[in-house]
Amino acid sequence: MAGQLNPHLLLAVPLAPLVGSAIAGFLGTRFFGNVVGRKVSHTATILGVLIAAIISLQTLFAVLDGATYNGTLYTWMTVAGLKLEIGFMVDSLTALMMCVVTSVSLMVHIYTIGYMKDDEGYNRFFSYISLFTFSMLMLVMSNNFLQLFFGWEAVGLVSYLLIGFWYTRPTAIKANMKAFLVNRVGDFGFILGIGLLLAYAGSMNYTEVFDKRAELAQLTLPGTDWMLLTVACICLFVGAMGKSAQFPLHVWLPDSMEGPTPISALIHAATMVTAGIFMVTRMSPLFELSDTALSVILVIGAITALFMGFLGTIQTDIKRVVAYSTLSQLGYMTVALGASAYSVAVFHLMTHAFFKALLFLGAGSVIIGMHHDQDMRNMGGLRKYMPITWITSLLGSLALIGTPFFSGFYSKDSIIEAAAESHLAGSGFAYFAVLASVFVTAFYSFRMYFLVFHGEERFGKAHAHDDHHAPAAAHAAHDDHAHGHDAHGHDDHAAHDDHGHDEHHHGLAPGQKPHESPLVVTLPLILLAIPSVIVGFFAISPMLYGDFFKGVIFFGENHKVMEELAHEFHGPVGMVIHAFLTAPLWLAIAGVATAYYCYMINPRVPAWFKQKFSVIYTILDNKYYMDKFNEVVFAGGARLLGGGLSSIGDRAIIDGLAVNGSAKVVGWFAKFTRLWQSGYIYHYAFVMIIGVLGFLVWFMPFPFAK
Repeated sequence: MAGQLNPHLLLAVPLAPLVGSAIAGFLGTRFFGNVVGRKVSHTATILGVLIAAIISLQTLFAVLDGATYNGTLYTWMTVAGLKLEIGFMVDSLTALMMCVVTSVSLMVHIYTIGYMKDDEGYNRFFSYISLFTFSMLMLVMSNNFLQLFFGWEAVGLVSYLLIGFWYTRPTAIKANMKAFLVNRVGDFGFILGIGLLLAYAGSMNYTEVFDKRAELAQLTLPGTDWMLLTVACICLFVGAMGKSAQFPLHVWLPDSMEGPTPISALIHAATMVTAGIFMVTRMSPLFELSDTALSVILVIGAITALFMGFLGTIQTDIKRVVAYSTLSQLGYMTVALGASAYSVAVFHLMTHAFFKALLFLGAGSVIIGMHHDQDMRNMGGLRKYMPITWITSLLGSLALIGTPFFSGFYSKDSIIEAAAESHLAGSGFAYFAVLASVFVTAFYSFRMYFLVFHGEERFGKAHAHDDHHAPAAAHAAHDDHAHGHDAHGHDDHAAHDDHGHDEHHHGLAPGQKPHESPLVVTLPLILLAIPSVIVGFFAISPMLYGDFFKGVIFFGENHKVMEELAHEFHGPVGMVIHAFLTAPLWLAIAGVATAYYCYMINPRVPAWFKQKFSVIYTILDNKYYMDKFNEVVFAGGARLLGGGLSSIGDRAIIDGLAVNGSAKVVGWFAKFTRLWQSGYIYHYAFVMIIGVLGFLVWFMPFPFAK
C-alpha cells in the first residue's frame, strides 16, 4: 500500500484520546455536576486509546509497505513569511512511537480500573491519563518545531497534574512543583535551540530546516567562534535532559513516585521520559554535524546510567527502585544517541517501554496485595500468594538485566557494543559506565525481586527494620512510616500509595495474608510480559540492520558505528551465542548471584558493607547531595536575589523613594505653602500684586534688556 497515508485517519489518533479525556473530565467530575459515572468515564477513555492503538498499528503496517505522510493540516498564522502550522510527519520512527505510546497507555488505562477503584478522583484520573496520551501523540507526530514544543509543554503540564494528583498531600504538591520547575530549566534551553534554528534557517518545519543543515554547519554564533549548530544542538539536548531526566536535571523523576502507580508506569515507560530520546533521534541530521554535541550527550548519558543505578541499590520503596532503574536505562539510551547509534536508542526505548511498564504495574499489584505498603522490608515470600504478579515481575526483571533471548538483552548489548565502537571524545568512559551498570542493574533488580517474592514472610508483624531484614543501606533511618517522617524529618508519604485512604493506615494486619490482584490488574501484566520476552528477538534485525529507519535517521561520514555493528551481527541466535564470550552476560550473572547471596543466603553481608562503607552509603542515601546543592545554590540564590530585590527595590526604592518620598515632598510643599494662608485680606492682596508685577517684569520687553 505504498503511497501517502490518509491525514484524516491520522488525525483520529490524537483526537480519540482527547475526546475521551473531555468526556471524563467535563462530564465525570464534580465541577461539572458528575453527569456521567465511572463506567462511562473509563469506557470512553479506554475506547479512545483503543481506537488510537488500532489506527497506529494499521499505520505501522502501511509504513512498512512504503507509505508515508508529511503535510500541513492547519495553518494557524503567517507572520512575515513565517508559517505557524499544525502538521504530521509520519514515517517509521513516528509509527513505531505511536504504537508504543498507545499500546502501553491502553494497558495502563485497563489496569487503572482495578488500581484506582477506591479513589474519589477516579474519573479525573482517567481524564488526565487520556490527555497525557493526546499530548504525547501530538509530540511524536509533529512535522514542525511549533507543534513539537506544544506537545513538549503539554506532557509537562499534565505530568504536573498527575504527580500532584493527591493534592491534599504536601509531599505530592512539592513533588509536582519540583518536576515542573526542573523541566522549565530544560525547556529554557530547548526553546533557545529552536529560536537559533528559526533565526538562521527561517523556518520551523523539520524538512526545511534539515535541507539547510549544510549552510547552518558553516555558521558561527555571532561574537564567538562556536559553531552555530553545536550551540543549537546542545540547547536542544538541554531540553532532552529535562524531559528524559538526565544528570543533573534528573532530580524530579524519583520524587514523581508521589503520583499513583499507573501514572508512574506511563511517565517512566513510554511517554514523557522518552520524549527527549525521540527528539534527538528526529534531529539526527543536525546532531550528526557536531561531534562536540554528540560527545556531550555521550558523557551525560554515561554519568546517568552508572550513578543513578548506584542509587537503586539502597532503596526500600519498591517504586523508587524501579524509578532509579528508569533513570539508568534512560542513560543507556542517551549513550546510544551520543555514539550515533540512534536506531539502537529507539530500539531500547521500545523494549524498555514494555518491560518497565510491566515492572511498574507489577509493583502496583504488589502494593495492592500488601494493602498499600510499599516498603520491601515488610514483604518477602509473596511468590505463593501472588503467582501471576510473581512470574510476570520475574520476566520483567530478566528482560531488564539483559537475559539472553529476552528483549532487553538485544537492545542493551547493542548499546554496549555501540559505545565500544565509538571513537568520539568520552566514549571510553561511556563504555566503562554502561558495562559496569550491567552488574549494578542485575544487583538492584534481583535485590528487589528476592526481598519481595522470596525468603522470610515479613508482613503482618512489627519490624525494627534492622540490618538482618533490610540490608544494603535500606535503613539509614528508623522505620518512621508510622509517623510519616523520614530520617531527615521530612514527610515520607512517597512510600505510601494510599488511594486516598488514611495515610497512616496501610499494610497487612497481624495474621492477614497478601492476595493476588483481580484480573483487570493482572491481564495488563500478562499482555506486557509477552513483548517483554519476544519483541527484541524479532525486531532487532529489521530495526537495526534492515531498512526500517532508512531515510529517517541520518549518519555523518565519520560516524560508522552502525556499520561496525552490522558487520559483527550474525542474527539474534548468533548474538546470544556470542554473548557467552563477552563480559556483559557474566556481569549480569554476577549481579544476580551477589544479590542472591546477600539477601537469601547471608543477609548480614549488606549490613557489614553499610557499616564499613558508611561514608559511601551516606552519599548515596543523600542522592549525591544534589537536592541539597539545588536548595542551597539555586533556591538559596533565588531567595537571596528575591530578598535583595524586596529590600532594596521594593521597600527602599518603590515604597521608600517613589511612594513615601513623593508623599513627603507633597507634605513639605503643603507645609510651606500653608504659611501664606494667613486669613488676612491684605496678605492675599499683597501676593496678588507681587504676582502681577512678576508677570509684567517677565513678559514686558525693556529697551535695555538687549
